[in-house]
Amino acid sequence: MKHWSIFGGAMLSLVYLAGCGGGSGGGSDGEGSGGEGEADEVEVIGEDSENATELTFWTFNEQHIGIYEDAVNRWNEEHADRPIKLQAEVYPIDQMNNNLLLSLQSGSGAPDMADIEISYFANFLEGDVQLESMNEYVEPVLDDMVEERFDIYSKDDNYYGMPYHVGATVMYYNTEIMEEAGVNIDEIVTWDDYVEAGEQVVENTDSMMTTVEVDEHFSFWPLISQRGSDYFNDEGDLTLANDTNVDTLQFLDDMVNEHEVAEVTPGGFHHSEEYYGYMNNGGAASLMMPTWYMGRFIDYMPDLEGKMEIRPLPVWEEGGNRTAGMGGTGTVVTNQTEEPELAKEFLAYAKLSEEGNIALWQELGFDPPMYTVWDDEAMDEPNPYYDYFDDEIFDTLLDLNGEIEALNITPDLPDVQSEIHTNVLNSAIRQQNQEPEEALKQAEEAVKSGQTEE
Repeated sequence: MKHWSIFGGAMLSLVYLAGCGGGSGGGSDGEGSGGEGEADEVEVIGEDSENATELTFWTFNEQHIGIYEDAVNRWNEEHADRPIKLQAEVYPIDQMNNNLLLSLQSGSGAPDMADIEISYFANFLEGDVQLESMNEYVEPVLDDMVEERFDIYSKDDNYYGMPYHVGATVMYYNTEIMEEAGVNIDEIVTWDDYVEAGEQVVENTDSMMTTVEVDEHFSFWPLISQRGSDYFNDEGDLTLANDTNVDTLQFLDDMVNEHEVAEVTPGGFHHSEEYYGYMNNGGAASLMMPTWYMGRFIDYMPDLEGKMEIRPLPVWEEGGNRTAGMGGTGTVVTNQTEEPELAKEFLAYAKLSEEGNIALWQELGFDPPMYTVWDDEAMDEPNPYYDYFDDEIFDTLLDLNGEIEALNITPDLPDVQSEIHTNVLNSAIRQQNQEPEEALKQAEEAVKSGQTEE
């Protein structure tokens, strides 16, 4: 990359909880062994196994531990001669990433394994990578995976981070509102169709068609990715104000301020309490978010159970992509582990096996990276997601396989996201004091001013 800055201060302060389900949480019942400060939560899995090899795992999301609890239990049953005891420690995301990076740079204090959220990952790939390559386990199964989700966490043909999900972005429709408006959701093919359907919704119901985030990026980033664009090009150069991005931001602005079929998301983003209440009360007829957002519906919008259906995104042009992969976290093995072969084999067992990928759906409700399990009968077993939505979730995803563009991740991503969240969307859509092109060009210049030639 030509213009990567060196671990900017924005990275240290950014609180970014997208993708794999929010930040750390839960009660404090123990003290972690790694990094400065106590862990929010410590869980030891497999502690009853005799002569078990202990591995430590840092994460920022306590929900992720469920995958490893399942994996450790299966591993210890199948590998009685090599049992594992996994100490999982949950930290606030900034604290965990800062401590992990400092530990790797200083040569001591890092855990055997760790979760690294997508926005932070590029910082761990700069210079001499101090993570273990997982190629010997990834390459044999890569044809069964959505490869673009592994490319995010790779460098120089080495795969380091093992993803939790595809994060396929879809449209969630409230069928009760759409039927009241006289709209057949299966007849919405293009974004023009979507706007026309929105005009019917606004005219015939008390709801808006949708909402647009102005404090987060899940209304903007998926749309530009769907169109094959990004914040950076394939070389890592900043291209934030390119023509596709300007046109896409203009489209969002028009939906809110010209067509008036959308409104600014209550609370500013789709993870706000204000939005959950608004949506639960029928405030909008549809929502564009990744599939991992299904859990938010179940947890925070109970009154919509049985009313929501999932469909592909409308297309920009005939034959265009109908989805985009968003969010993510890569699990890594650090080069400070004293058991590199065991740690890598176990991580592959947990994240790259058929059983592990089925568990990602059954335990976390994530669309697993191994698409060849999407039609496995084990995926059809009853669970709360099928009860809330319908049983055709993976039929939809199978139809979308091959339509996900890779994201270009660089250390400047947090600075770009900060500009998007703080200035661009607010100026262009909420306050309307800048045209979309002007807002994006100003943000691009702001990010460039903070870059340092590598």
